[in-house]
Amino acid sequence: MSGGVDSSVAAFLLRKKYDIFGLTMYPGPFGKTAVKNARIICRKLKIHHYVVNLEKEFKKEIIRPFCREYLKGKTPNPCIWCNNKIKFGLLLSQAKKLGADYLATGHYARLRFRRTKSETICRLLKSKDKTRDQSYFLYRLRQSQLKKIIFPLGDLTKNKVKEIAMENNLIINNQKESREICFIPNNDYRCFLRDNLRKGIKKGLIEDGRGVVIGEHQGLPFYTIGQRKGLLNGERKPVYVTKIDYKNNTLIVGRKNDLYRKEFTIENVNWLHKGKTENSKEIKIKIRYRHPAASVEFFRQRRGRLDIKLKRPQRAVTPGQSAVFYQRDQVLGGGIIIR
Repeated sequence: MSGGVDSSVAAFLLRKKYDIFGLTMYPGPFGKTAVKNARIICRKLKIHHYVVNLEKEFKKEIIRPFCREYLKGKTPNPCIWCNNKIKFGLLLSQAKKLGADYLATGHYARLRFRRTKSETICRLLKSKDKTRDQSYFLYRLRQSQLKKIIFPLGDLTKNKVKEIAMENNLIINNQKESREICFIPNNDYRCFLRDNLRKGIKKGLIEDGRGVVIGEHQGLPFYTIGQRKGLLNGERKPVYVTKIDYKNNTLIVGRKNDLYRKEFTIENVNWLHKGKTENSKEIKIKIRYRHPAASVEFFRQRRGRLDIKLKRPQRAVTPGQSAVFYQRDQVLGGGIIIR
């Protein structure tokens, strides 16, 4: 329970069917409000509430890798790693120790089971409310995790969830619905990275696509593929970050058309279940959470990586972000973009 509307309504709905308790992780000082609000909701629902201190683990598994990836010129998505390692990893284990059979959250996603002669396969699907769907963030989960999870909000719309919360007094005055990264104050990436990386940030050169030096950057962690702001002054036409050269501490910029790519490579691939998908039709891929899914022409495995070719070029394919495969509403798996 995060103390927000979604997890509060999830608990409210489950209380009618199951014997439940509230479980909140404490990831650091930025999580104090969540703990306080979750405790208030649990009192209203008349259920026990437990807090698990995962500050050290969160810093080790999420915050430090997040900073290291930015230092390498990549743009990571920490929520994906948090779901796999923290929420449905350490927190799920703690829930089991406290006697739970399942861990439920307020994620907008659906789970469906398909039974074969030899096993039961859990399929991860998009939520009913496509504008709130969070299946993208869950593609790294394993079958052993999926089979112990419940998503009570998967078949509901956000408006319906808010309606349930209002009708049952589950709204707290200081509740904030944030889609940003929880451990970055005011969503100020530059300030956070400057405080946590310090000596690791070095100024360097800005070059155009021909290798001509046209300016100076303030440190690679402050930039991402497709970025336009904060680059050059006095340019008649806008320029965008097209490549981050970590080895040479150089930022490559170009025009808008230079951002489009039809081929890229991913690694650290995770498939949600076994099955041949190489020749399957209707496979699409999302190269970031808010990006529309693009049709895949083909992909092939090479030395533990996947080379992917799209039917149409996509804008700002970014190393560090996750590329997630879908077949209709079902999540097949995905990996981390490396080039």
